[in-house]
Amino acid sequence: MTYTLHQLAVGSYDLALDGIIIGSVVQDIAPGGSSRGWRAELLDELTPDQWPIPFRGIEPPFRTLEAAMAWLNGAAIVEGHSQQSHGFGH
Repeated sequence: MTYTLHQLAVGSYDLALDGIIIGSVVQDIAPGGSSRGWRAELLDELTPDQWPIPFRGIEPPFRTLEAAMAWLNGAAIVEGHSQQSHGFGH
């Protein structure tokens, strides 16, 4: 299983697992504009039995993007955008 991040905008990434988009990694911004950290989230369509490792419930926030990437088994940021959407539930 290989996670990759595909940047959509500053502070927003698609999260792909083996080339299939399954969620996102986004930066939480406070009303004043400061960063409150990062979070990784799965698509709403995924049921708990479809959640890949390490997802197991409400996930902790991450202080940095690098910490989120490490939690995702060393996910890498790749240039370009994955052409496949999620393959779960269809």
